[in-house]
This record gives sequence, structure tokens and C-alpha cells, in this order.
Amino acid sequence: MARIEDLEEATARIEAALYSAGRPLRIEDIIRASGTESRTKTSDLLNSIMKKTKSAFKALEIVMLPDGSYVMQLKPEYSATVKRYASKPVLPNATLKTLSYIAYMQPISSKQLVETRGSGVYAHLKELRQLDYIGHQNVGRMKIYTTTEKFQKYFGIQGDVEDLKQRLFSKIRKTASRQTAAPPITTEAN
Repeated sequence: MARIEDLEEATARIEAALYSAGRPLRIEDIIRASGTESRTKTSDLLNSIMKKTKSAFKALEIVMLPDGSYVMQLKPEYSATVKRYASKPVLPNATLKTLSYIAYMQPISSKQLVETRGSGVYAHLKELRQLDYIGHQNVGRMKIYTTTEKFQKYFGIQGDVEDLKQRLFSKIRKTASRQTAAPPITTEAN
């Protein structure tokens, strides 16, 4: 049986890894961080940490993503509240714009993306594929991109793709109407 001190140290190391990573970690990374060299022991400790986090914190959570990786994150409903305090965005703005364009227009071809977003889109696609936020299918020589389940879970999106598109369209429409609203016309009596 493992000593309590060893289990506490392994737990602390897992917490530290999840907190400091700022990105999802594969179970292999968490095993390495824990120092236990045991998948079972690490999984047990991880499940315990997840339960403790759920009961101790209101805005933080540790979740397992669809690809089996784990992330410590802010619950999606608190994202807007802390936006101004965040030091580094999840993705650079240009990559985030490409991701939102894919989310709204999906399924979309790489040709359409390049025509709309420019040749820099190839670097964005590579980064987004590495993060598993998008996937693609080959149709002939063309690649067709869509968002993944991991994208939806990570960004706190619930519902199907059509629901996502409706919400994005509604947000775009509101933003556009605010930007095009003309100032009120005033008339002065002479």
C-alpha cells in the first residue's frame, strides 16, 4: 500500500500540472507529472481531485474532453465575467476568427477559407487541428472542415451545429446593428 505522504505528493503534482498547463493534458502527461508510473493509481487520484474540485469551487472545473485529455478550466458561464482579467487568450485573434468562421460556415472547404481569410489560414488550420478543435474529411483533392466535439465542450457550447450557427448569427446581427446605428437626428427651431 502506498504511503499517504506519497499519495498527497502525487495529488499535489497532478493539481500543479493541470493548473499550470493552461491546455488539456493527456493521461500519459498526468501519469508522468504524478510520479506514480501507474495509470490506475493516477486515474484514481485524478477522479478524487475532480470530485474535490467540483465540491470546493463554484467557477472552476476539471473535465475530461472527448479525446480523453483532461483540463482544469473556468466553467463556461463565468468566461464573460473574467474576460478583462485574463492575461492571455486561448488562441491568437486571427486563429480565433478562423475558428469562428469554420464554426459558422461548416462544413467549409480549405479553398473557401483561403479565399475569405487569406493564406495565413493554413497556419491557423494546423494549430486548430493540433488542438483538436476542428477535423476534416477529404473529398477528392479538397479538404472539408468542421468543428469537433472537443471544440464544443471546451468552449461550453451545447446543442447541435445548427443551434450553434443560429446563436453565432444572432450575435453577429446584434454587433452589426450596433455598429451601423446612426446617431439620432436633432432639429433646432430657428
